Amino acid sequence: MRFATKALRVGQEPDPKFRAVIQPLYQSSTFAWQDLDHIPEIDYTRCTNPNRQSLEQVIAELENGKHCVLFASGMAAISGAFSLLQNGDHLLMATDIYGGTFRLAEKVLPRQGITTSFFDAHKPETIDALVQPNTKLLIFETPTNPNLRVSDIAAVTAAAKKHNLIVVFDNTFASPALQNPLDLGVDIVVHSTTKYIAGHSDVVGGATVTNSSELNLAIFEWNKAIGAVPSPFDCWLSLRGVKTLGCRMKAHCSNALAVAEFLAGHPKVARVHYPGLKDHPDHEVAKKQMKDFGGMVSVELKSVEAARKVAENTQVFLLAESLGGVESLLAYPPLMSHATMTEEQRLERGIPPTMLRLSVGIEDPQDLIDDLTAALALV
Repeated sequence: MRFATKALRVGQEPDPKFRAVIQPLYQSSTFAWQDLDHIPEIDYTRCTNPNRQSLEQVIAELENGKHCVLFASGMAAISGAFSLLQNGDHLLMATDIYGGTFRLAEKVLPRQGITTSFFDAHKPETIDALVQPNTKLLIFETPTNPNLRVSDIAAVTAAAKKHNLIVVFDNTFASPALQNPLDLGVDIVVHSTTKYIAGHSDVVGGATVTNSSELNLAIFEWNKAIGAVPSPFDCWLSLRGVKTLGCRMKAHCSNALAVAEFLAGHPKVARVHYPGLKDHPDHEVAKKQMKDFGGMVSVELKSVEAARKVAENTQVFLLAESLGGVESLLAYPPLMSHATMTEEQRLERGIPPTMLRLSVGIEDPQDLIDDLTAALALV
């Protein structure tokens, strides 16, 4: 089966009793045993649940993976991947990483005796000099949040594998519809399913996907012990959303390109970050490893005042955190996704206070352009 068909069919057979086309919601915390001689496949929802199993099956299949573990949020999924680390271990993290992942490494991991160093994912050759005897795991993402840089996934992974590192990759911005990092050698793919996979801004969740039974079991057992699990309804909503992932991503990508091209030609815009633009520094890398260029666009205005004016005066773009929903959202990274970082840390990572991040939805693209036109006219 191809991608769009997998999203609708994998793990989603009609209900065996009534042949319901849509899977019933198994809103039960516990499941009855027949007797003490036969342990049921599903006995307690903290461990697993029919709705959770179905969603895990389809996400694994869409990522060309064998195993998936679901979590209550994307950051819980990142934490699940980091659970492979222990006291005394060293982590390599890309400099241009999501703010929440940075916060975890800066605020939480040190209390567990885990140290972190940062590497430039656009220079995989520098990894050799940063690896320590106790380095165990490397994490990166691309396209990056929020400046949409694209690194060569296979090259970074190959550099890490020379040192036998576990490679974790956050694929949230692209979704499995646009790239499949496991095919490029990555060990664990992480998603905030809140974003494109669920796609409707009405549920929070996360996932890890891997081809390694050993890594999957370790993450599953950690999650079972910690209890950072999604509810049956969370899984049911996310399964409903993933069915349309393929067609939604086509609209996100085409709309984002239209918005990026419009902004790139606007005299009040200083810079546009979108890998689909031919002058983007990573355009060729993106063409090589992505099926399309994504639904995220970042734009730099010529002053902080201009950025605030646009952020506060769009009507179709809603000023809000998060991304990947059907509706268009506008975010201000210094106060939202990367608020944990100091201004100096943001500037080091190419996130100026004049930047806005656009999650381009599936509305009519001309309405999105008209909305931005009106907001920019106030600058």
